Order: sequence, then C-alpha cells, then structure tokens
Amino acid sequence: MKSVSTLSWGTTSLVLALSLSGCSDPGTTQSAAAAKEPSGFNLSPEQHRTPADPVPAALGRVPESIKKDGKLSIAVAPGSAPLMLFATDNKTVIGSEADIAIGVAQSLGLEPELIPVAWADWPLGLETGKYEAMASNITVTEARKKKYDFATYREDKLGFYVPKDSKITKISEPKDVSGLRIVVGSGTNQEKILLASDEENKAKGLKAVDFQYYDDDSLATIALNSGRADASFGPNATGAYKAVTDSKTRLVGLLPGGWPQTANIGLTVRKDSGLAEAAQAGIDGLIDAGLYQEILDKWSLGDESIEASELNPEGLKD
Repeated sequence: MKSVSTLSWGTTSLVLALSLSGCSDPGTTQSAAAAKEPSGFNLSPEQHRTPADPVPAALGRVPESIKKDGKLSIAVAPGSAPLMLFATDNKTVIGSEADIAIGVAQSLGLEPELIPVAWADWPLGLETGKYEAMASNITVTEARKKKYDFATYREDKLGFYVPKDSKITKISEPKDVSGLRIVVGSGTNQEKILLASDEENKAKGLKAVDFQYYDDDSLATIALNSGRADASFGPNATGAYKAVTDSKTRLVGLLPGGWPQTANIGLTVRKDSGLAEAAQAGIDGLIDAGLYQEILDKWSLGDESIEASELNPEGLKD
C-alpha cells in the first residue's frame, strides 16, 4: 500500500530541468548480486509464493502460438535488488520482477519459465523469439513502443532517503533541498532535477545544494549513514531495499522516475504478437485478487503500485 505521496515539484524547476535535457532518464538501481539473508527479506530459493488463479478475461486472449506448449517464457536480468537478483543458491532468480512474471504466467493459465539474461541481450532475444516476454524493470518509451508492446505493472519512482534520526521529515518542493548535502548519481535524471531546483533556490537567495558524488555505492551508503550527507536521491527501489536491510534510513519524498513524466514499467513483448493484451488482463486480475499488492509489499515497493494495467501508454520521450 502506498505510504508516501508522489511529490508535485515546482514549475520553474520543470522548465529548467527540461532545458538541461531533452528527455528524462528514469535511472537504474545499483547492482546487487546474491547475498546472505538480510533482515526483512527472504532471499532463499524457496519463496513460498501465493499461486495466482487463471483469469477468465485473460485466458481467451492468449495467442495460440503462445499457449500451444503450455508455457510462458519470460526473460529477467538479475542484478538489481529488490527487483531482480539471484537467491542465496546463486542460481534461482527472485525479486519483485520474478514474482510479477510468475503471477502473470499463472493468470494466463500457463507455466512460468524464467530465463536469466544479460540486460544488453534482451532486445535481440525478444525479437528472435528466444523468449516470449521480458520482465526486468523496462521503462515504456516512445522509441521502444515502435518495436514492442507493453502491459504496465509498476511506476518507477525516485526517492529521497535520510538517516532514521534525521530532523528532516519531508522533501516535497525545491526549497526543501536548500542547503542540504545530497548524494546523487552523476548524469542521472535525479541529478537534473536537483540541478534545476538548486538554480531556482539560488535565484531566490536560498542556500545551494552540496552535491555529493560517489563511484562506489557502498561509499555513498557510508556517507549517508555516518552523517557526512543529509540525504540521498535515487531510484526508490534501491533506497527501499537498503532501508529494510540495514534499518538505518527512511523515505521522506517521492518523484516520478521519469520526472516530469511518469515512468511506466511494463511487461515487454514483441510488437503485434497479441500477448500484451492478454498480459494486461492478467495483471488486472492480479490487482483485483490482491496478489499484486502482496507482491509489491513483500519487496517494500508498495509506493510504486498502480491501480490498473495500461496497454502501451504514453512513454518517455527521446
């Protein structure tokens, strides 16, 4: 369930950010390989998932070419906790994306077959039929819509995280970042947002942001936890995972991952295959049954939930 409202950033910052970049970059989560069991998450191969029932509205939409073998092959690219990672056995793919993929397959009355792939390989693999779908935090863009169809299942968000004992209670507008020491990734959309907000604040006579950049994510985490930084601003999924595993930080603000646009994440299939329509109905079935929210809450991603799946919504611009 969503606990923090998505923020409404200032229009002046919007104009400045658009002038800094022709398109929004939703950013990517930091790499996370298989790890020992952290507090708050089950990273074992045995995930004890609640099975999804077949969704009548989806069954009749599954293309014959897909249903003939009784399976749905879905590629995933492990490497970003809690979205996609290897379990403690170093071979089983787990995470929110895996759970959604399995749920979608079951909602279509098919057996899920997860195929781990390298991120760079997914477009060619999908186009050549090595697998039938891709579920790996893929953002809907106008460029991708020319080649693929999408059934959305999440909204990518950017999150402001602060130490648990911080006096900061919320970051909801540009003036809230004035004078703060903020960890942010260089060249990312979140940096563009902060740069624009910083310019707006300085024009009003407010204190500048102290931008902190780290090539090593562990050093960035240490800076925040040790008090050398006041906040971090990056992919919410990464921040949420850390907040649960180390219990040292908390969320104080959210923005759309493709700010100023919504960054829709979708199950990705070949263009005009007919599978996206079936997947959309299946995802809506998961939402109606409560299983969808159960999955996101399990991985501390409830703030990124949607109310209904969309078929090929407006994507991020190039």
